[in-house]
Amino acid sequence: MKQFEIPAFYRSPIISKVKAFRKEQDPRKKDFTPTQLNCGNIQLFIPRHFGFCYGVENAIERAYKALAENEGKNIFLLSQMIHNPGVNEDLILNGIQFLQDTNGNQLIEFSELTKEDIVIIPAFGTTIEIENKLKAIGLDIDKYDTTCPFVEKVWNRAEKLGNENHTLIIHGKYNHEETRATFSHTTQNAPALIVKDIIEAQFLAQVIRGEKDKAEFYAYFDGKYSNGFDPEIDLQRMGVINQTTMLASDTQEISEFLKSVSESIQGKAFADTRDTLCYATNDNQSATIGLLENHLDLAIVVGGYNSSNTTHLVELLEKKCPTYFIKDESEITSTGSILSFNIHSHEMEEFVQWIPQKRISNIAITSGASCPDSTVDRVIEKVLSLTKASISIESAVNELK
Repeated sequence: MKQFEIPAFYRSPIISKVKAFRKEQDPRKKDFTPTQLNCGNIQLFIPRHFGFCYGVENAIERAYKALAENEGKNIFLLSQMIHNPGVNEDLILNGIQFLQDTNGNQLIEFSELTKEDIVIIPAFGTTIEIENKLKAIGLDIDKYDTTCPFVEKVWNRAEKLGNENHTLIIHGKYNHEETRATFSHTTQNAPALIVKDIIEAQFLAQVIRGEKDKAEFYAYFDGKYSNGFDPEIDLQRMGVINQTTMLASDTQEISEFLKSVSESIQGKAFADTRDTLCYATNDNQSATIGLLENHLDLAIVVGGYNSSNTTHLVELLEKKCPTYFIKDESEITSTGSILSFNIHSHEMEEFVQWIPQKRISNIAITSGASCPDSTVDRVIEKVLSLTKASISIESAVNELK
């Protein structure tokens, strides 16, 4: 795996040692059990995989290279580099400006750009329409295009299936940057429809079986299908691709469900698209499931509140134990309470008595793919300080053998 050059303050003295130990013990990544760190009255459970993935490190490396190589120039990010507030804030402090917010709303008009400016495409990629607008200005958008290779893999698979006359069902969140980009690229070669979850897939199945008519289809999926989409024609041959940060198990459930529906109706075909699932998303989710096999008193998930992959880790863990979603160590207050983002109400909640009063507490700590390990380090240190851990984290890490 390529080693990326990213700022040293994103690296960590704690988590880096844990990951190095696990890599040495399990180079083929077959063991998804967590690492247990003995801090005396606190037992920390660290998952096998979490934090920066290949696509995120690639994007960060190229963004900072753009800064180093273009001193004095206007440097713009199309939208958030990744869904992590700390990373984006540092880029802004270094002079990078954002052209759009995460919903695609314009912050700086494209008409204000010149061909001398630098525009960085974020890891999520962007739409064909935006690419064309930037090229029309004369901008070189390829030099600092940080689109994740695994997102591009989905696009390439969609193109191949489109050329084979398949319609592409995109499992994703309609307003997510990556889904918008994938939808745009897919529709260059095939009809496309965005499906958010199994409930929407079940409605689609009723359309496929003829239990819902065209009008009901268009009303239910308003704004989520490509121009000229005809459910009577375009649902004859299908394949499912995904927003790479969705739950892999959900994508597989939707794919297998729609495949069974298609195969039950004569003349309908379904393509195998399991190879579009992102390895990092799969590994992080499998490692989180590995956490769930242990007795946990609570879990802390660290990352951006608008991060799709991080939200899915919260979904998995909250089924097993109290789970707190924080952006960084500042959400653990000086008074000992914790401020946690509720993924259902989208509101912050404060918990005072959140650490159980036990002789030994088992605490899982993980993070999303866009969260620096250094941030996780600081969360660990804050938790251990608050709980007056009887064994230091340095001693716990040094015990790993």
